[in-house]
Amino acid sequence: MSIADNLKRYKSEVESEGVKLIAVSKTQTEEAIQEAYDAGQRIFGENHVQEMVEKEEKLPKDIEWHLIGHLQTNKVKYIAPFVKLIHGVDSLKLLHEINKQALKNKRIIDCLLQVYIADEDTKFGLGYDEVIEILRSEEFQEMKNVRIIGLMGIATNTKNEKQITIEFHELKVFFDGIKASFFRKEDSFKEISTGMSADYKIAIEEGSTMVRIGSSIFGKRIIKHFKNLSAN
Repeated sequence: MSIADNLKRYKSEVESEGVKLIAVSKTQTEEAIQEAYDAGQRIFGENHVQEMVEKEEKLPKDIEWHLIGHLQTNKVKYIAPFVKLIHGVDSLKLLHEINKQALKNKRIIDCLLQVYIADEDTKFGLGYDEVIEILRSEEFQEMKNVRIIGLMGIATNTKNEKQITIEFHELKVFFDGIKASFFRKEDSFKEISTGMSADYKIAIEEGSTMVRIGSSIFGKRIIKHFKNLSAN
C-alpha cells in the first residue's frame, strides 16, 4: 500500500475518535513527507533537531512540526522560530530555555511535560512528584512564553497489554488531577500524547488525544546519522 493509502486508513480510524494523528517522519525523505502532505496530513513528528530544521526549510509552511524526541537545552534555539509543539519536556532547566528562546522569537511555545510511566530505565521523563514540583515553582510561574497544554508518556515496550493499559490509565488519572489542581480555568490544557504504532488503540481507549505513528504509514525507515544539531 502507498503512503497515501496507509495514511487514509489511520486518519479515518484515529480522527473518528477525535484524536490527532502525528505522522512520525523521522529519517523519512522530504518526498515521502510531501506525499503524506498531499494526502491531507499536516502534523509531523521529528526526533532530531537538525533533521527537522532542514525539512522545515524545504517543505510547505503550513505543516505543524512537533518535536517528539529527547531535546537538549542547547538545541532549543534552532527550532524555537517555528516548532508547533514540544512533547518531551522533562526538566525545569529545559522549560526555562524554551521560554527564553520563545521570548527571543516573540512567540509562546506550547509544550507537554513528559511523565515517566514505563517500567524501563532507558526512557526519559519526570516523576509524578517532579511534575507537581515544577508547576508549583516560582520560576515556572514567571515564565510567560511557554504554555503547558498537557502531558506525554511512553509505555513500556512489552506485549503485555494489561501493563500498557495500566500505565496509560495511571497517566490519565494523573492528568485529570493536574488539570483540576493547576489548569482548571485553562481550556488549552487538554492534550495527552500517548500511543505509537504498537499500542495506539489502547492509548485511545485510555484517553489519549494524540497518537504518534510512523513506520506503519511510511514503511521501513532509512537510517541516517545526523550530527552537529541533532537532538540526541
